[in-house]
Amino acid sequence: MKIDIYSIAKKERSTYDPIYKDYHKMISKFSSLDDIEIFNKDVTKAHALSREASQAVYSKILKPNLNKGYSIVLHPKGKKVDSFEFSKLLSDKISIQFYIGGAYGFEDDFVKSCDKAISLGDLTLSHKNAKLILLEQIYRGFTILNNHPYHK
Repeated sequence: MKIDIYSIAKKERSTYDPIYKDYHKMISKFSSLDDIEIFNKDVTKAHALSREASQAVYSKILKPNLNKGYSIVLHPKGKKVDSFEFSKLLSDKISIQFYIGGAYGFEDDFVKSCDKAISLGDLTLSHKNAKLILLEQIYRGFTILNNHPYHK
């Protein structure tokens, strides 16, 4: 299996990096994983204009990656799933793309273009925290699918 995580985020060093690296290593026992952070001059310009302009740029940047596999967008209005439901999203897939929005979230059309919209909960999370929770749930999901004791 191949997993890609796309996020609207500046590529920068952070205190999260060692934790991300640990999860990448643990997940690599089950799947390949690419973490793609995108934040270009168009995003910067759009952020200075409006929420709508920002969301439109996010869609423009990310839509070319849709249909490369099963697409899951993280969205506040998405379905809330527990770890067991999340693990089912990972089963029987060849390729999965996860999408983490920028400061202004996603356009409704982008969300509807994805195969599934899920919510990590009612709290607003920074993209760094959302990615950390997503990575942990991906690992937990694989351990559930493989009857590994981590998830207990």
